[in-house]
Parts: sequence; C-alpha cells; structure tokens
Amino acid sequence: MASPASSASLKNYAIVTLAYWGFTLTDGALRMLVLLYFNEIGYTPIQIAFLFLFYEVFGIVTNFLGGWIGSQLGLKVTLYSGIGLQVFALIMLSFLNRDWAQWFAVLYVMTSQAFSGIAKDLTKMSSKSAIRLVVPQEAQSSLFKWVAVLTGSKNALKGVGFFLGAALLGAFGFVTSLWIMAIGLILILFTGVMLPSGMGKIKAKVKFTQLFSKSREINILSAARFFLFGSRDVWFVVGLPVFLRSVLGWSFYQAGGFLACWVIGYGIIQFLAPTLLRRFGNGEPPNSKTIQFWTGLLTAVPASIALAMQLNAPPDVAIVIGLMLFGIVFAFNSAVHSYLVLAFTDDDKVALNVGFYYMANSGGRLIGTVLSGLIYQLYGLVGCLWVSSLFVLAAWTISLKLPDPQPSKALAWKAGDGD
Repeated sequence: MASPASSASLKNYAIVTLAYWGFTLTDGALRMLVLLYFNEIGYTPIQIAFLFLFYEVFGIVTNFLGGWIGSQLGLKVTLYSGIGLQVFALIMLSFLNRDWAQWFAVLYVMTSQAFSGIAKDLTKMSSKSAIRLVVPQEAQSSLFKWVAVLTGSKNALKGVGFFLGAALLGAFGFVTSLWIMAIGLILILFTGVMLPSGMGKIKAKVKFTQLFSKSREINILSAARFFLFGSRDVWFVVGLPVFLRSVLGWSFYQAGGFLACWVIGYGIIQFLAPTLLRRFGNGEPPNSKTIQFWTGLLTAVPASIALAMQLNAPPDVAIVIGLMLFGIVFAFNSAVHSYLVLAFTDDDKVALNVGFYYMANSGGRLIGTVLSGLIYQLYGLVGCLWVSSLFVLAAWTISLKLPDPQPSKALAWKAGDGD
C-alpha cells in the first residue's frame, strides 16, 4: 500500500508531466504553424529562418541562467512562468497584421518567438529538475527510468504538435489556431495550485562564475553537441519543410504529418536506444568509442542523401528513406551524448554542467536554423545536406578528444535510460 508521501509524489509527478506535455504540444504546433503560414504568404526561406532567430538566441540565455533562476525562485515559479509566457507569445502573435510593413512584421514575430524561446527552456529546465524532487523516495534507484517517461515522450509529443499545427492551420486558419492553443495552456496553468510552493528553491547563493563549466570533458562534449544539433537543424528546420511544400507540392497535412511521424519515430528510438545498446552491445556502458562510432556513421547519411539527389534519384524517395536513416542514427547519437554528460559530471555540479551543455545544444540549433534558411535560398536542399555532413564531421573530430568516463560514474548506465 502506497504511503501518503508516495501518493503525493506520484500526484506531483503527474502534474509536472502534464504541464510539460501540454507545453510541448503547443511548442511543436507553433513552430509548424509559423513556418507553413509564412511560407504560404510569400516569405523567403532566409526570412522564415530569421523569424526563429530570437527563439534560439533567448533559448541559449535561458538555458545558461535557468538553473540559477530556478534555485532562487523555486521550480514551481519557473515552470508556470514558462507556460504563462507561452500563452502571452501565442496571443501576441495572433494580433499580427498582414498590412504592416514587412520589416515591422518580421520584428514583431521575432519578438513573440523570443518570449516563446524563453518559455520553452524555462519549462524544460523546470520539468526535468522537478522530476528529481517529485519521484517517490522508494523509486529513486530507478530515477533515470522515471525521467525517461517524461523525456522519451517529449519528442513524440513534439511530433504530434507538428501535425497539430499543420492540421489547425488547414482547418481554422492562423489566428484561431493560436487562440485555441492559448486557451489550452491557460487551463493547464490552473494545475499549478496543486504543486507545493518553494519546490527546488535553495538558500545558498550560486556565484556567477560557477555557471561556466570548468570540466574539460564537459567542454569537449558540449562542443560536439553544438555541431551535432546544428547538423540536424541546418536542413530540418527551414530547408526541408519549404522543399516539401514548394518543390514536391505537398499539402499542409502531408508536410506536417510527415515531419510529425519523423519526430515521433525519433523520440521512440531515442527512448529505446539505451536498452538496445545494452542488449546488442557488450553489456558495458557507452564510452568515447561509442559516440565516435555513431557520429562517424551519421556523417555519411546526409552526404548520401545529397549524392542521391544530385544523381537524379526520385527526390521524395531519397528524402523519405534518407530521413528515416538520419533519424535512427541521430537518435543513438543523442542518447549516448545525454548519458555521457551525466557520466562526466560530479553529483554536486549536475545542474551547472547540464545547463552549460544544453546551452551548447541551443547554440547549435541557432546556427543551424539561420544557415537552414540561408543555405537553402542560395544552394537548395542539397546544399543544406552537404553543410549538415560537414557539421557532423566536425562533431566526430571533436569527439576524438573525449576520454572514457570513470568506472564509478559509468555504473549509472545500468540504473535506467538517460535523456
């Protein structure tokens, strides 16, 4: 029979997970809604990329400062502040007027996306940190598995959000879709009254200099992460959706549904990757050679898709098969990366090192987003794919400098799945 404390922890876990799920759905939907809508009304790929510029820039800042903010104000405050900011961003965007001068409209959308970027990383940081506090005490030994339930579902739900955004745009139009999502998040905000106040708040002050990682391993891994996620977004964020709509002539539902299925599949593979690596490997936790193998393998995938398209293979076949392979190999890369950041981190520096690591992740997404629009406009999707391959090659080269984790830390791999 569960103790009252255990029941309360399960309730809090469910509330935090619900809040994160709700936000993730709107985050994916908003990305697809903005991308498809502005492509439809005639914006160029580079203009669309700039719409997301502040989203990524402020995501970097929020990742860097998020852990410190949460420790000072409490995770409940930062979690629901993130959701509230997303509501504000959605409503703000709904007042966009197509009669405005284009430069002002772009600036207006960029500003709304800045609020959305802050909201996304406040919510992500708060949810992942809160899980450690709300998991029942008797389940602490399998904490990673509890985290995997939250984070493994995140990518799948973001994929559902992609389809949701495309479907809402097709069924209700731009403005009504934004209000539907805002109302849904407002309902989720009311769940905040059921969480304990002061969750995650500490009295000790963290010096600003402590926000910078001093670990050589974390710095190397973060640099590799920068190029790894840049390699995905340089063709996935702007180039691929615009190609599907403009070149292949796919509908909102086809483009959104395809990208949604890819992200859902990616999330499933990422969730299963630790189990698959243990089952089909030597049973030992991943080390530096593991990430070097998977990154080296990934280098060939975007290059192969680019070559196939240049050799006049059917573009829809090359894209569908190539993207499936990219998603599988990329998911293994991401899973091993996320394990290694924990394996290289001391217990008393988890929050600071993980925050630094995800800041590099956001930096890669930023450069990938900007280049996705720029390279696509200049050289098409094939150009984006070649740049993607170069980025993965850079990540592989950097990963060659990684040492193996210490055995005492590597045992954490057997506790469950990392994000």
